[in-house]
Amino acid sequence: MLLHGRGADEHDLYPFLDSLDPERRLLGVTPGGPLHLSPGGRHWYALGGIPTPEPTTFHATVPLLIAFLDSLDVPGDRIVLGGFSQGAVMSWALALGPDRPRLAAVIAMAGFLPQVEGWPLDPGRLAGTPVAVAHGIYDPIIDARFGEEAADTLATAGAGVLRLTAPIQHGVDPGWIKPLRALVADATS
Repeated sequence: MLLHGRGADEHDLYPFLDSLDPERRLLGVTPGGPLHLSPGGRHWYALGGIPTPEPTTFHATVPLLIAFLDSLDVPGDRIVLGGFSQGAVMSWALALGPDRPRLAAVIAMAGFLPQVEGWPLDPGRLAGTPVAVAHGIYDPIIDARFGEEAADTLATAGAGVLRLTAPIQHGVDPGWIKPLRALVADATS
């Protein structure tokens, strides 16, 4: 499951599913954020700052995303959850949040670990789990240090962290495709 960034929609990352799973042996889904906010497009939460999503919209969206994920009727240890920007933030929220099953892998591109009162994160939940943290080193939207912080936090907690960087701004580098494809294949084999 891939989650789009702020102002995009459920179609944004859909083509990326073919890049991560070219044989299409897995169910691939790309839900849309439930909020329609300025300046347009769909959102997972209202901006509150980095790394602090606005709490009211964040807490309203998390249960909707959990319900969608649980409706897929796929065991947690078979799910690769990932996203870009706000989608990466929501991926961390679900992967590290309370009362969630262990995932097969997490892919976070150009995001940050959310700090929201009332939603504790437990990095130890991903001990032994493959995690990819990808971030452009020239990202003017979400500074690359937030990707480094996430990677360091998860590595310290025992996750198998794959760090990917590129000399890009806020985006996805084509050079990340091959290692991410390998991570997905290994995590779901």
